[in-house]
Amino acid sequence: MGDGTRFTMMVAMIVALGGFLMGFDASVISGVVGFIEIEFSLSKIELGWSVASLTLSATLAMMLAGPLSDRIGRRPVLKIAAVLFAVSAIASALAPNFLILVLARMLGGLGVGAALIIAPMYIAEIAPAGVRGRMVSFNQLNIVIGISVAFFSNYLILKLGQSDTAWIHSLHFSEWNWRWMLGVEALPAILYLLALMLVPESPRWLAMHGREEEALRILEKASGPEQARASLREVRDSVTAEQDGQPGSLGQLFQPAMKLVLTIGVSVAVLQQITGINSVFFYAPMIFEQSGIGTDASFMQAILVGITNLVFTIAAMAMIDRLGRRPLLIFGLTGIAACMLTLSYGFASATYTLSRSSIDALPEQIDRQLMVGIADTTFDSDVAFRNTLSDALGKDTFKQHESELVGAAISMNPTLILFGILGFVASFAVSLGPVMWVLFSELFPNALRGIAISFVGLINSGVSFGVQLVFPWELQTLGNAGTFLIYGIFALIGLVVVIRLLPETKGRTLEELEQLLVRR
Repeated sequence: MGDGTRFTMMVAMIVALGGFLMGFDASVISGVVGFIEIEFSLSKIELGWSVASLTLSATLAMMLAGPLSDRIGRRPVLKIAAVLFAVSAIASALAPNFLILVLARMLGGLGVGAALIIAPMYIAEIAPAGVRGRMVSFNQLNIVIGISVAFFSNYLILKLGQSDTAWIHSLHFSEWNWRWMLGVEALPAILYLLALMLVPESPRWLAMHGREEEALRILEKASGPEQARASLREVRDSVTAEQDGQPGSLGQLFQPAMKLVLTIGVSVAVLQQITGINSVFFYAPMIFEQSGIGTDASFMQAILVGITNLVFTIAAMAMIDRLGRRPLLIFGLTGIAACMLTLSYGFASATYTLSRSSIDALPEQIDRQLMVGIADTTFDSDVAFRNTLSDALGKDTFKQHESELVGAAISMNPTLILFGILGFVASFAVSLGPVMWVLFSELFPNALRGIAISFVGLINSGVSFGVQLVFPWELQTLGNAGTFLIYGIFALIGLVVVIRLLPETKGRTLEELEQLLVRR
């Protein structure tokens, strides 16, 4: 490994810590939702809002982060994001009510949006073309590490709360479990802020702002003197040809020359979220509880989701510059569609029957007399079963004991559900997860890159917000089978779009891709 590669890798790994914080911040809520639903007496839409509020503010940040980074630089925006992550974690942990919790989560969402946009952009602008896909994928790798750590952290805090150890009792892990889950993020956020002090500004940003000597010094560290001078000339020629050195505008994205690039960018942005990935990441324990395995086991299986995501993201990083972006997307979308249809079939085949003996084994807080008319009745639909139990016991009692009731009544193959979820996550991790951000960093011209990535990131985040918001309502109204069937259909549609529209981008410089894709 040469000095340039080591330098680029070090910088990419530091910048990509923003992805770790994004992944942790987004998925840590998966362990929290069950506790805050009861503590704050939330409806299903309010529960969805507690998850999706972060994405809503991330959407706003995506609109602002790109243009702001074009003005003040990539590194200052990343520093602001690190501060937002830390403040949000502390405020979320101390939230006295639902409103304050949502506001604190939205503050963290501003950091998520900024990091999600700027980190891959920065890495693409400093990495040589031959390793750019792998380097940009460091951000996605850190996102999935953050997701995995959040799942493990949630499970560890849940188990610590069940311990009789004196020091654990003194820290209130049992009654404050969800607060600890949210608060621990402050530590990596502070570490990220300190590590950013070691990172230089993006050389392409410096060159676009007339600071060519500084840009050349950084490019020389990344790729050697000869390649650095060539890269600088390409940036200079590209900027001159497009904007005479002026920042791009949103209107220029909709010019006829940008039609193909924008169509691809928007399609991939929608597709990444509409297939349901954040429903799985943000509600994993809830989904596994629907298969009747119980709370502790559902948290443990959520850890398997994180591990699967991590392993297959690493595999994607090894293949993305070898096989290319297009083959990975086609393979991954095929797997996503197959796994979602499998999940739909698995839940559709489930039946729910509460026998008299299983009713007797339920927690003492549940009034058996209210369930006399339900005993030995078989339900073919999870929606009908939940609605009947909720009406009989009352909504609050049903919410508090839903896991035990489903576990006592359900007859299905939970291994099939685990297989479907893990297969879906693996398929996503080798395709839409890392490839989308690599494509975003490659597709758009230098002068428009900041505002263009903000625009498609805004669409991606907006779709993600909608998916997260309505998922609890979908489970309650459409049922598990119907919800996953919808995701599978979207994956099939996306597969057709990718086959028809997407060219291969691997191994080309950003300036070569601009000449290929922008129809002047």
